[in-house]
Amino acid sequence: MSRKNGNYTNNHMGDAAQNGVRDSLAPEEFDRYSRQMIVPGMGKDSQLRLLNSHVLIIGAGGLGCPAAQYITGAGVGTIGIVDGDVVETSNLHRQVGHATSRVGMLKVESLITHLRALNPLPNYVAYPFPISPENAAEVIRGYDLVLDCTDNPATRYLISDICVLLCKPLVSAASVQKSGQLIVLNCPPAPQGLVDNKYAPCYRCCFRKPPPAGSMVSCGEAGIMGPVVGTMGVMQAGEAIKILASGLHLPGSEGGNLREPTLLIYTYELENTIGPFSFRALKMGGRKKNCFACGENSTLTLEGIKGGDPNYEQFCSLPSAKHTLPAEERITASEYNAARISGKLPDGHILVDTREKEHFSFGSIPGAVNVPFGKLLTSAAKIKREGGAGHGILPHGVAEDAPIFVVCRKGLDSQEAVEKLKELGMDNGGKRKITDIKGGMQAWKEEVDPTFPFI
Repeated sequence: MSRKNGNYTNNHMGDAAQNGVRDSLAPEEFDRYSRQMIVPGMGKDSQLRLLNSHVLIIGAGGLGCPAAQYITGAGVGTIGIVDGDVVETSNLHRQVGHATSRVGMLKVESLITHLRALNPLPNYVAYPFPISPENAAEVIRGYDLVLDCTDNPATRYLISDICVLLCKPLVSAASVQKSGQLIVLNCPPAPQGLVDNKYAPCYRCCFRKPPPAGSMVSCGEAGIMGPVVGTMGVMQAGEAIKILASGLHLPGSEGGNLREPTLLIYTYELENTIGPFSFRALKMGGRKKNCFACGENSTLTLEGIKGGDPNYEQFCSLPSAKHTLPAEERITASEYNAARISGKLPDGHILVDTREKEHFSFGSIPGAVNVPFGKLLTSAAKIKREGGAGHGILPHGVAEDAPIFVVCRKGLDSQEAVEKLKELGMDNGGKRKITDIKGGMQAWKEEVDPTFPFI
């Protein structure tokens, strides 16, 4: 459905509204954008470039909200927003384009509502679904520049690959807990296979391999500081505005004084520190000749991506939600609780809670001991590397034959923890039973204690 009089378009993929080329400013635009236009290096011509630009923001969350606000405020003519999620209360501390009154609304609709109140002049295009290999090219095709405001590696590789094939500059950012990173990719845009140091790299040039699957955690698992992700989103908008205002988004643009591509890393010191924020810039170099996506011999195609080649989830080894442990090594939360209350749990048993200490501090099952999953994996790796027994992972005084139950937040980490403990020989050759509690503390809240503060 389209409602153009209100500058809001909720349409099909790739149908970004084309308003024609603007060569003059309306009186209300002079008034609205005057403080921006008088900045040295901007002026009327740069503002007209913004008005004639089409920007796609993929992700309407912690990065996308602040980025969209400043893109909107700057006067970009057409702004597309892609997101398939709905607003939740837990989003609001960082996703500043949403509001309590819009909890439950689609994020694209909520954010566009907020943006239209800020600036009714741009044309807004809503894509209320996730970006995917099947739709990415069609969505991205109609835009001059893309902001990757997503939160997982598979999607970042997908977006970058499509931007390479369609010659679109990409401003990519990521943030979790107390740190964030920002990089400008494929700008000025160049055709696939054209390799030159004057052209910025693509995402694959910088990150040939994704991070290990076990190291990838969401904001829901690891947490996120609002000012951190907000800072990265604002900087994304700043880079996008600079690129569009100077015409660097145009294919073949040399752009004058281009700086060497850098990855900007931002760290927010939270504990016992008062002082300036920490920024570091790492040199990334230009395009790589042997890059899978943009290199000289690349075989990557839009048709291949749409047909499932490459397989992004497989490449990034995304954690599977399926159960991997056999049924005899698992117990439900309600079954564990019933055995606990009735006194039928094995004597001397130990319950290991693998959530991080911050999650554990909000509440736990009575008698649980906290062995954070990350610490468990690090200890296991050290034991494998240096030799020795794995018994030091558990608290002192635990009998070597005491049965072990393992619980985590949602039932995935605990399964891997069971396997790790067995790999380290802590099952004593099968004599000691190590059991996973299905569904983790989320299941405990649902099946046992509705008042449990699950976060």
